[in-house]
Amino acid sequence: MDASNQLQNVRNALQAAQQALAATSESARLDAELLLAFALGRDRAWLYANPDTRLTDNETFVFRALLGQRTEGQPIAHLTGVREFWSLELAINEHTLVPRPETELLVEKALELIPTSQAPRVLELGTGSGAVAIALATERPDCVLVATDISAQALTLARQNAQIHCPDQIEFLQGDWYAALPAGGGKFSVIVSNPPYVGENETELTDPELAFEPAAALYSGKDGLNAITAIVKHASEWLQPQGWLVLEHGFTQREAVQTVLAAAGFESIDNATDLAGQPRVSYGQLP
Repeated sequence: MDASNQLQNVRNALQAAQQALAATSESARLDAELLLAFALGRDRAWLYANPDTRLTDNETFVFRALLGQRTEGQPIAHLTGVREFWSLELAINEHTLVPRPETELLVEKALELIPTSQAPRVLELGTGSGAVAIALATERPDCVLVATDISAQALTLARQNAQIHCPDQIEFLQGDWYAALPAGGGKFSVIVSNPPYVGENETELTDPELAFEPAAALYSGKDGLNAITAIVKHASEWLQPQGWLVLEHGFTQREAVQTVLAAAGFESIDNATDLAGQPRVSYGQLP
């Protein structure tokens, strides 16, 4: 933005911000709107209705600071503290992965596979902000939902989000994958997970925003398959007969993930593709 024009209006602020973000963001206009709305304590609809409203000195200062952080790669969700997922507004912080639109495919596939029987048990491994479990809870309030994460900070956030959208519907447990579950606690109809799946040698190939997110939620061994392999290996101990395991993965990992599922004895193995036609979710059924 033009530093000499401290009291610019909404229209000019958005235009200048869009230009400033064009080189670093594929959604420069949207980013500009979200940041300005946040700086002004308004929503995006208000910006369109009030393009000639002038910014105060403090609003200009806050907006400039946010814009500077965004041009350095800071995720929008970290700057505003919120992210929309499955039409739900979720609180987000530096302790969790920012939910991606493609992860809604994981929710869609899980909803297709959850039995229609009374009170099916569903487990999410690595819940992070709680996005997937909360989306499932809002669609299937009849489910008995359990969500685990190794991070205490992530679980605190997930519980806060769940309290807003689906109070008392999800049991959150801390631990490393299945280690969080109590012995004899019962098996599940569906296990769903968006685990870390980026290879440690792929750091230079990924979205620069990921540098601001927790590494433990992103990277998983040399080929990115360590977490997926561990989840698949022990899934049969926690799945009911004919239960389903549903996993998000990288778009180049479909064959490798399905090989791991087959080696563990899963059947009816298949894959779902995202809106770009990329394979993103693989799933299999226990005999």
